[in-house]
Amino acid sequence: MTRTTLMCLAVLLAACGRDRATASFPAADASTPGNPQHVDSVVPRDVAIERFRQGTQPVSGFTGGASSRDALVKAWVKAIETADTAALTQMLISRDEFAWVYYPTASQGLPPYDLSPSLLWFMVDGQTSKGLRRLLEERAGKPMHVIGYACDPKPTTEGENHLWGPCELKQVRAAGDTIRERLFGLIVERGGQWKFLSYKGRYD
Repeated sequence: MTRTTLMCLAVLLAACGRDRATASFPAADASTPGNPQHVDSVVPRDVAIERFRQGTQPVSGFTGGASSRDALVKAWVKAIETADTAALTQMLISRDEFAWVYYPTASQGLPPYDLSPSLLWFMVDGQTSKGLRRLLEERAGKPMHVIGYACDPKPTTEGENHLWGPCELKQVRAAGDTIRERLFGLIVERGGQWKFLSYKGRYD
C-alpha cells in the first residue's frame, strides 16, 4: 500500500491514530515478499529488490514534485497551513519511485549498511507517518510565519539522486524572535524534479 493514510489525517485525524507504518505493512506471513519481518539478509540483493517491486509500477523518474527546491519548500509550507494532505502526499517519494529509482543507489541499501528495500521503506514510511501526524495536530491550518530556510550547502549524490539536508525552516514567532526548526526530512532531486524522502523531523 502507498501513502494513502496521509489523505485521512486532516478529515479524520483522531480516528487515524494508527501509524502509517502499520497501515502500510499489515500482518503477514514471514515469507510474504516485501514484509519487513522477512529476513532479507540471506537473500541476494537483486532478489530482494525484485520481491519488493511486486505490485509496483516501473518508473524512470519523479512525478508530482516541484521544479526547484525553493518551490517544493514553499508548497510544503502552504500545504501545512491549509492542512492539504493531498498536496503533502504528492510531494513525497512514492513507493513506486522508491522501488525503481531511489533504493537501487541508496547508500543505506549498500555495504556496509545493506538494509533491504522492505526494511528501509518501512523505516522511511513510519517516520513520515509519525512526524506528519504530530505536525498536523499542532500546526495545521495556522500561519507558520516562515521567512526562509537553510540546508547543508552540498548535496549527497547517490547515482542520479541528489539528497539535500538536514534543512531548517526560519520562522518569526514574535517581534525580534526568530527560530529555526527541522520539520521535514531529506529533499531529493532527480532529473530536475524535487521531492521529499520523508517528513521526518522534530515530531518523528
